[in-house]
Amino acid sequence: MIWYPYEQMKTMKKPYEIKKAQGVYLYTEDQKLIDSVSSWWCMIHGYNHPELNEAMKQQIDRFSHVMLGGLTHEPVRKLSDKLAEWLPGDLDYCFFSDSGSVAVEVALKMALQYFMNRGETGRTMILSLEHAYHGDTFKTMEAGDDEDYHFVLNAYGKSPYVVHIPTEIERLEEAFDTYHDRLNCLIVEPLLQGAGGMRMYDVSFLRRARELCDQYGVLLIFDEVATGFGRTGNRFVADLVLPDILVLGKALTGGYIGHAVTVSNKKVFDGFYDDVPEHSLMHGPTFMGNAVACSVALKGIEIFERENYMEKIRRIEEISKREMLGFTEEGIREVRVMGGCTCVEVEDAGILKGYQQFAYESGVFSRPFLNYMYSMVPYIITEEELVKVFDTMKAWFHRV
Repeated sequence: MIWYPYEQMKTMKKPYEIKKAQGVYLYTEDQKLIDSVSSWWCMIHGYNHPELNEAMKQQIDRFSHVMLGGLTHEPVRKLSDKLAEWLPGDLDYCFFSDSGSVAVEVALKMALQYFMNRGETGRTMILSLEHAYHGDTFKTMEAGDDEDYHFVLNAYGKSPYVVHIPTEIERLEEAFDTYHDRLNCLIVEPLLQGAGGMRMYDVSFLRRARELCDQYGVLLIFDEVATGFGRTGNRFVADLVLPDILVLGKALTGGYIGHAVTVSNKKVFDGFYDDVPEHSLMHGPTFMGNAVACSVALKGIEIFERENYMEKIRRIEEISKREMLGFTEEGIREVRVMGGCTCVEVEDAGILKGYQQFAYESGVFSRPFLNYMYSMVPYIITEEELVKVFDTMKAWFHRV
């Protein structure tokens, strides 16, 4: 029996069975659906892309996987070199893993051990954001702040190691004033908080965060698992404000296969580069640097650059604002748009009950959650297809 994610198995409705997928479309036995959420935001190139398919096939014909413990290979070297060249600043040191959540765990472990290696054993605390979501493994849940996902941690009581603040500069400054000598890192989903409600905030908060981290010697971590590769309208938010550690996943492989990377700057890397064995980063996911994943990631980055995806994203944002900003109906609290993300927040979650099936019957796959109806479309979507997604959203509120 399949145990499905985020579902009460006793009462869940039957999931839609996909027979094939192509471009922005998912096909069931009886319906053709625009995937408006990119399979949890990762399928930026759409489905069944011939070049991505071929990249994986060619690598599989050579070998699918070897461990990075004592071995290496060309695809992982090429991807590391490409990321070092492509990412801003000196974000040059790539530690690979098999999921975004694990990659965030690695980032948090790096931040803690960076100070342990320096003998600063009092820096055990993490500063994080209210409504944060960084994954469902235990340390990422602790760094997160979402009762709907992480209520299991109530069994342990409130963590003494994490402080959560809103995205307000005054509260940020207060937190640094109070905890600066105990903090090892500040971790954020930059500009766009995904699973916490598609919350959007201003870059001025991040700029002030960078200044305070520099002032007090705290590491700044950007969790760009969801926001990276253009989703906020920026290639990476790290292009605007440079973190010490950057976490990428989801779109890294175009959604084709699970893989992620934790990228550090030279300062962090040098904190582990030592003759002392105990100063090594003792972490090693089995499938880190998987050759097939690295090969498809390289091809995906090539397509992203060659096909000028940033222009596609600008067009998606332009259409999204034209179609959705200013749309209002009873029960809608706010409509907000950033880059490739559009969110309709409603006053009560009950307003969205039944929308997924309504969208299905309209030819759109959607997965609203809590009070949020949203789209995070593949970047290859046409204007006509994108407008259909928004027309379906609006039709839900017009139906009564």
